[in-house]
Order: sequence, then C-alpha cells, then structure tokens
Amino acid sequence: QVQLVESGGGLVQAGDSLRLSCADSGRTFSNYAMGWFRQAPGKKREFVAAVSRDNSRTVYADSVEGRFTISRDNAKNTVYLQMNSLKPEDTAVYYCAADRVAPWEAPTDKTAYDYWGQGTQVTVSS
Repeated sequence: QVQLVESGGGLVQAGDSLRLSCADSGRTFSNYAMGWFRQAPGKKREFVAAVSRDNSRTVYADSVEGRFTISRDNAKNTVYLQMNSLKPEDTAVYYCAADRVAPWEAPTDKTAYDYWGQGTQVTVSS
C-alpha cells in the first residue's frame, strides 16, 4: 500500500525558495512514478512535475520549467520538489501522487495517478 505525506510548505516572499518533500510509508515506492500537482483557490488541480520510477526521466509544466526541480531518493522512499524563484502565482496547495507504470514513464495526467497525499500549502507573497 502507498501512503504519501507531504511536508515543507509555508509562507515565503517572491524570489525565495522552498523544498517540498513527500514520503511514502510503504515498501513499494520504487514501483511508482511520482508527480507533483497543485491547486489554487477556485482553479483546477494542475500538473507541476513528474519523475519516472528509475529516475531516468523528469517532466515539468511550462510555468515552472527552469525554476523547479523534482528528484527522488528510492532508498528513503521520498520525492522532492525544489522550488526556486517563487512567484505569487505559485501559491497553491501542493500534492504529491504515485502512479504504477513502466520504469521510464513520468505521467502528466492527474487522472493516471492512483495515490495522493493530503497536500501542503505554499503561499508566496509579493
């Protein structure tokens, strides 16, 4: 079973950095591609970044490309989202998700993901 818990959110100023973590308490973390999504008030949940099971592939939304970095440590059952040069429009609840797919896949479609964390709030002030 996959149980995801996010941490690392908070209130920062524009231009600051944050690193989100998502830990899986199960024993099958390396069997899943991992993704980060976010949802701002009144908006749909949107894709942010994804990393394949074997760490060979990462994919980013255009809005975060070059500012955010997704990575995973399979030995620690944890996926990270390093967020630099934060903007007020990055304000949202951030969710991690797990999807059991082929080792090289990094899905961007939220409907493909099977397991979700509870979310962590990121607020960027101007």
